[in-house]
Amino acid sequence: MRKRELRIRNIVFFVLVLIFAIFVLVLWLGRATELSFSVLAALAILFGLLGVALTVLTVRLHETRTQKILFIVTGVSAAGIPVCAILHNLVYGLFIELFGKGFWGPGGDEAVFFVLAVFVCPALFLIGAATSGVLLVKARIMGNETDPQHGAAPDADKPRR
Repeated sequence: MRKRELRIRNIVFFVLVLIFAIFVLVLWLGRATELSFSVLAALAILFGLLGVALTVLTVRLHETRTQKILFIVTGVSAAGIPVCAILHNLVYGLFIELFGKGFWGPGGDEAVFFVLAVFVCPALFLIGAATSGVLLVKARIMGNETDPQHGAAPDADKPRR
């Protein structure tokens, strides 16, 4: 059962990385206008839901603290990107509705959720995904494709007292 859960979690992880790469490529090449809004929205929703799934699957597994933290950071940041983008638009629109069009000033915009959605969450996703990927590749090279710690106890990386 544990191997199956690890495989499912790893598949979810790699699908998340693939979707993130597609987003980066589409935005980097400037092709975002060629895709319909519904395709981008569906990918963003799928990305967020897979982030939640990665987090839940990781919490349920018994792994070392380091590995657990890395996968949770990856999952939470993946879920945070579409959530923060939606909250950015909601807060922006709500404040305009409540306080009028001039509330944000000329060319003004809501900054907190924008910075979270565009800079903080993607950076955390890249850091978590890269380090988690290194752990998974290292485990595969060492011959244990599903368990990066080779059967180490879940508290193996905790300091001894």
